[in-house]
Amino acid sequence: MNLGTSLLVGAAGLAVGALTYAHRIELNRIDVQEIPVPLRQLDPAFDGYTIAQISDIHMGGSMTPARLAAAIAVVNRYEPDVIAITGDFATRRLPLNVSDLITPLCQLRAKDALFAVLGNHDYRNARAAVRLAIRSTELTPLHNAVQTIRRGDAVLHFAGVESVILHRARLDRVLAALPADGPAILLAHEPDFALVAAATRRFALQLSGHSHGGQVRLPFAARFVLPSFARRYVMGLYRVGTMQLYVNRGLGTVGIPFRFNCPPEITILRLSAR
Repeated sequence: MNLGTSLLVGAAGLAVGALTYAHRIELNRIDVQEIPVPLRQLDPAFDGYTIAQISDIHMGGSMTPARLAAAIAVVNRYEPDVIAITGDFATRRLPLNVSDLITPLCQLRAKDALFAVLGNHDYRNARAAVRLAIRSTELTPLHNAVQTIRRGDAVLHFAGVESVILHRARLDRVLAALPADGPAILLAHEPDFALVAAATRRFALQLSGHSHGGQVRLPFAARFVLPSFARRYVMGLYRVGTMQLYVNRGLGTVGIPFRFNCPPEITILRLSAR
């Protein structure tokens, strides 16, 4: 075997190994990110308040009910006060068996509330099925709406907007329903909406998904696979004006059933008063 052939065989072996790792190992390795979040105007009654965030389930394809149930078991171990799901329960162009969502989602446990918004894939493919799944569980949809958690006289508001890509986000309705006092947390599937939300100076924190963190992160290449409205803010914690933003990498996949240098994520955000 000459040198050129050896190099080709070696390169092919590396490629096969990388694909096997991306499909069989990293795809099934959940990364739990525990993030401390000092929140302006947070009442000391909510100090230590815990929010578990999951996103981009994309049931079907690489996501199975068993994989989702395993992720939910991890979430429940943290005994969060609130669980927030930031959209894309389904995948565009893939059929959705709604019971595949309902059975695992019924296992979610939170002390105060379970909140959800839909993502762009949900509206385009399975809006009725996803909404049925939400109604069949203890999830509370935040479709351009507001819910308030109370600790005595202290309040913490949770709000949500519908998909920005599909022009369904009605921040005006949210602001009209949002009380004037108390910190507010916004669920918005698409992270780049933070520019709009932060400009209102009414939200202390936005929680988003949509980007998958790039899903397959190769040097100088991740940006080319990012969806619209997820190209400025890709993953992790950001400050946008006076507001903080956290972008979750999601649990599922779209397009190809691989993750590389970008494992699925569960986020545990611990709020602190300052």
